[in-house]
Amino acid sequence: MKLITRIFGEIEIEDSKIIEFPKGIIGFPDMTKFALMHDKDKDTNNIRWLQSLDDPVFAMPVMDPLYVKPGFNPVVQEESIKEILPLEDEDLLILVTVTVPQDITKMTVNLKGPIIINSGNCKACQIIIDDDDYPVKYPIYDYLQQQKEAAQK
Repeated sequence: MKLITRIFGEIEIEDSKIIEFPKGIIGFPDMTKFALMHDKDKDTNNIRWLQSLDDPVFAMPVMDPLYVKPGFNPVVQEESIKEILPLEDEDLLILVTVTVPQDITKMTVNLKGPIIINSGNCKACQIIIDDDDYPVKYPIYDYLQQQKEAAQK
C-alpha cells in the first residue's frame, strides 16, 4: 500500500506491517488501520509514530511507557482486549501516546489509555486503565532530560 503522509512523505507499507484496530482508537473509531513508523533521521527510537492508513494526514507520536515509567504494569481485564486475543507474552507491545505542546517542557504521555498491540496477529486496541496511578497527562520532559544527561556521561 502506497500513501503520501504529512510526516513521512510518500511511503509504502507492506500488508504484513498493517496493524488493525477493530474498534478504532479512542476518539477516532473510523480509523482502523495503522502502521508503526519511526524517523530514521532522528537519533532516537524512543518516540515512534502510529501512522493512520485511513487518513494519511493523521499520525500520533507513541512510546514504550516503560521508558518513562519503569514500573508501568497496570491490571488489564481480558474483556477489554478480547478483540486482539489470543495474545502470547512475546507478541505483546504496549505503547502510550505522547503529547508535545509548543512548550516542550510540558510534554506528557497518556498512561491512562495505553495501546495494546498483538504483533502475532497484527491487531491492536486502546483501552482505559481504571487506576489513578496512571494519569492521562504524565509529565516526561524532566525524566527524558535526566536520561539524556546520564547517557552523555
